[in-house]
Amino acid sequence: MPVVRGKDIEVLFSASAIARRNLELAKEIAGRDYDDLLVISVLKGSFVFAADLIRALHDTGLSPEVEFIFISSYGAGTTSGEVRVLRDIDNEVAGRDVLLIDDILESGKTLKYTRDLMLSRGAKSVSIAVLLDKHTRRQTELSADFVGFECPDSFVVGYGMDVGHAFRELPFVGVVKGDA
Repeated sequence: MPVVRGKDIEVLFSASAIARRNLELAKEIAGRDYDDLLVISVLKGSFVFAADLIRALHDTGLSPEVEFIFISSYGAGTTSGEVRVLRDIDNEVAGRDVLLIDDILESGKTLKYTRDLMLSRGAKSVSIAVLLDKHTRRQTELSADFVGFECPDSFVVGYGMDVGHAFRELPFVGVVKGDA
């Protein structure tokens, strides 16, 4: 078990397993009949996954345009229930196929809000790719089109995901043992 910042981290998904799964996801995505694809990374947690997946997409011959949106659904507690756009995209989505990339599909509120926002702006289609899918916490009927791994009901860190702004740099996804 790796020790990072004095904490034991139980590895759930190794760097090599994530890399393999990213290649598989890229092939699944490239197999769709997308026209004028716009990939939108939902920040902050998805930045590592999005970067690796976009490079894997390029290796399949797909060259999407890339954007970033900063959505927040967190308040003083774990979640406030209020979803807000903190930084919007610059590109027009009307008539385009959009692929939202996020780190984890948990409650579904953030991704549902973002998907509905893109559809209201005239997107031709909106697909969702997530590294992790945590069904146990779902509060919407939303599901992802592309899923890296099913996630246990644990608070996970690494590969862009954090607790208190720590552990984003880890090349794997894991669970902090003890108090983070």
